Amino acid sequence: MDIKAPDLGVDSAEVSEIMVAVGDVIAKDDNIVLLESDKASVEVPSSAAGKVTKINVAIGDQVSEGMVLIEVESADASDDNDDTAEEVTDSEQADDNNEDAPVEDDADAEEATDDAGEGASTTHALPDIGVDEAQVAEIMVSVGDTVSADESILLIESDKASVEVPAPEAGVVEKILVNAGDTVANGQDFIVIKAAGTPKAKPKADTAKTEDKADKPAPKTESKSQPAPTGEPEQAPAPTSTAAPAGKKLSEAEVNEKLVDVYAGPAVRKLARQLGVDITQVKGSALNDRILKEDLFAHVKNRLTTQQAAPAAQGAVSSGLPKLPDMSNVEIWGETETQDLSRLQKVSIPQLNYNTYLPQVTQFDLSDITETEKLRGELKGDMKAQGIGLTILAFIVKATAYALTQHPRFNSHLSDDNTQIILRKSVNMGIAVATDDGLVVPVIKNAQDKGIKQIAIEIGELAGKARDKKLTTKDMQGASFTISSQGILGGTSFTPLVNWPQVGILGASEATMQPVWNDAKQTFEPRLMLPLSLSYDHRVINGADAAVFTRYVATLLADPRRILL
Repeated sequence: MDIKAPDLGVDSAEVSEIMVAVGDVIAKDDNIVLLESDKASVEVPSSAAGKVTKINVAIGDQVSEGMVLIEVESADASDDNDDTAEEVTDSEQADDNNEDAPVEDDADAEEATDDAGEGASTTHALPDIGVDEAQVAEIMVSVGDTVSADESILLIESDKASVEVPAPEAGVVEKILVNAGDTVANGQDFIVIKAAGTPKAKPKADTAKTEDKADKPAPKTESKSQPAPTGEPEQAPAPTSTAAPAGKKLSEAEVNEKLVDVYAGPAVRKLARQLGVDITQVKGSALNDRILKEDLFAHVKNRLTTQQAAPAAQGAVSSGLPKLPDMSNVEIWGETETQDLSRLQKVSIPQLNYNTYLPQVTQFDLSDITETEKLRGELKGDMKAQGIGLTILAFIVKATAYALTQHPRFNSHLSDDNTQIILRKSVNMGIAVATDDGLVVPVIKNAQDKGIKQIAIEIGELAGKARDKKLTTKDMQGASFTISSQGILGGTSFTPLVNWPQVGILGASEATMQPVWNDAKQTFEPRLMLPLSLSYDHRVINGADAAVFTRYVATLLADPRRILL
């Protein structure tokens, strides 16, 4: 019987995974292949029950509606033939032996039937593993385990690949002929399996046992080929509350993308997809940190029982660096002492760790603020009388806010899937302020609509609240760009860190008098030069745009009247 591809909703889709093997006995609606298109990932169920005799597709093939995926031999026809042959053989044997033999009671007859249904023990050899020899990395079953056909039972590794060896038949493991660490070759005997008996109807007394088993934890392995006791296809266990919501589970393609640096087999990938687990967050317990199904279950259980850590505790997030060496040996390290970080420093560490993942570049430039400083000198007396401190930072904020409206890419964020940028229509300018406890970044909202006087007022208010530890959460949220000014602290330049999810930050160092060549007068003149440092996320901004933007800010600072044009 041919099992064909149903209506896929698209012209064609790619075979991502084949979920059965030749020889498997499958039930109707058992999943047989996983198909993927650019729109969806779909598991195709079997339209009939039976034994798989042929697989007509391979991973990577393009299939369309009506194409034959697999061929199966009807289970009913096979059972009828077997039953008929068994009846004839039993009848002939009874006639030949003794027609007057005593008749066994029902219980004895049933026990004899059970014994007759048990299969023989068979020694199996390794299949072609693709190389001359490889090492046994892990033995995934134990003597006495019941395995299903094609269940992974052995993991072997070579310098080229890692391969899971499937069980050649269903049954009970009687003997394992290899050990972890052994070097094995194609055709080598590796396991003895006692074949499973022929399925038959269970007496009522066994029904209670079956129901008791249903209350026990799920078995270590899963079988795609065995039908449920009720005759209906087995249902996958319902996702726990930590799994993705309905319709939001990770697709096979998404799981595979995450598995680039994760050591796990196909069955584990499938289970991760079913549970909606981000497998990159799961720690493997097997050899070489390989992830097992039990590790997935443990991860889900841990997520269920562990409370979310308080925000302040996030300061303990690892930076990804190795642990410090043991510094208790005074002869090597000398005397040491331990000082606790401030609460503010602990909170800022996770945010600073994000910079590890940003491809960050810094562009440097100089702005001639000689004329701007003269203007500030003329205005600061009147401003001071009003209780307003007018610093060069207010001019930098105004010029930068205007530049961001002309170059909106610098006032944006990169989307999570790295396919779009989110442009901010308002400039919320973060201002880095140093305090005794550490650095804080309050925000001036809608800086593009405010004049230099209003900006100077807000800078003073926010700086005062920062020093008095009175900044609120609202004061520090929503920044689209940041300015870090070192004022008169010294230094010729520095490389500020981009404050993710922003894509840029402007640093300003101490302005100094420098000789600058005046081409019109053919002479050097003393000019007040302000060093600027623009750090940017190179995924969003390229070097040429960064150079243009930095020079544009420098030009506006040299003559603030340009902002009025």
